[in-house]
Amino acid sequence: MIDEFLAGDLGAVEEAVRAAVAEQVMPRFRQLAAHEIVEKQGPHDLVTTADRQAEEQLTDALGKLLPGSVVVGEEAVHADPAVLTALGGDAPVWIVDPVDGTRQFVHGDPGFATLVTLAHREELLASWTYAPVLGLMATARRGGGALLNGEPVHSGSPEPGTPLHVAISHYDFTTDAEKRTLSGLRAPGIEARPCGSAGLEYLNVARGQLDGVAFTWENAWDHAAGLLLVDEAGGAHSTLDGKPFRITGGNALPFTAARDEAAVRHILGLLADAG
Repeated sequence: MIDEFLAGDLGAVEEAVRAAVAEQVMPRFRQLAAHEIVEKQGPHDLVTTADRQAEEQLTDALGKLLPGSVVVGEEAVHADPAVLTALGGDAPVWIVDPVDGTRQFVHGDPGFATLVTLAHREELLASWTYAPVLGLMATARRGGGALLNGEPVHSGSPEPGTPLHVAISHYDFTTDAEKRTLSGLRAPGIEARPCGSAGLEYLNVARGQLDGVAFTWENAWDHAAGLLLVDEAGGAHSTLDGKPFRITGGNALPFTAARDEAAVRHILGLLADAG
């Protein structure tokens, strides 16, 4: 079933993503009322009506496109953490972040995206990263490469002798211990900055506009789409213990994704030394 689905035209998935964003997200961009914004676990962890409605629409649409599949969405997991167990199950699973970069969305910043990934038995198979205001749709298929607005995209390698530009977990979301580890990237030859939307940072790596990312959290909906996109664009990724990222969790953190293997090794080395 899953092989037949992947062998076909996945354009219907892109259409479903675009439709959910057009109907549930964009009408609320820069139009949110106060009651449509709610704190989840603090002032920096927000959810809006757009997040909830877009996830509901995607859950319905994606389930119909692939009968027997299940959906693990950020808001569904927040409501019921048991939903996460589907990531390790036998059914194909859609991993959905309806608005990645909710804080940016709330503040009227165009730097947000909708992320959808199809996985099966913990393997990432296909992904969609859609930034509607920026006019960007990036897709990846396992073994099939990465596309940006329909054109092949390649990460390339950092320019020799130039600093590595790395986006790291935002200070507002890190513990003191995580800050100490990330301080390893305050090193000669590294220019680190706080990340925005994780999905868009991965896209920046995939298109060679950013050399790497280093993150301290492992929510599958934030990372699955981008990790596949970077890998299929020719980049690489690894957790701190040198293993691939597992969507089911339990990863050695921080982890990194970068434009090539050499950049991954360099970033991980600095993080390990600081930790």
